Amino acid sequence: MRVLRHLFDFGLARRRFPPATLDAIQRAIKASESRHLGEIVFAVEGSLPPLVVLRRHDVRERAREAFAQLRVWNTEHNTGVLVYVLLAEHAIEIVADRGIAAKVAEEEWREVCALIRQHFIAGDYQRGAIAGVEAITAILARHFPADGQRNPDELPDRPVLL
Repeated sequence: MRVLRHLFDFGLARRRFPPATLDAIQRAIKASESRHLGEIVFAVEGSLPPLVVLRRHDVRERAREAFAQLRVWNTEHNTGVLVYVLLAEHAIEIVADRGIAAKVAEEEWREVCALIRQHFIAGDYQRGAIAGVEAITAILARHFPADGQRNPDELPDRPVLL
């Protein structure tokens, strides 16, 4: 059954996240990063390639691969956060770099994923993504406040469709 969900994607990511939605998420990330010293990357994958599915990759492993591929780890203070969405499996994962993981409990990330999922279930992908960015903003502003410092914007704010 898992293989079938991935075989019949037919542009699901682009339908759920059209350019206007990507623009709105990008604006939310840009606004967010003015309040803290973290870097947020939002990535959406409609489905996995068949060989990846057959190798039985789990979603967390795929999110870690995207974290590396998108170079989210490559920030000066190790403050990158990846929000990874796999539409074929209705899965959301958050991967935080070691600087953030040392201060933020996994339970906080699970709560953010649950918030995003609520909106996605209702079919409101834009609102779900923005609600997730806002929740991450609150977490990062608490642990890594800007305090008048300029966030150098080390990673692109534009969401990525993988």
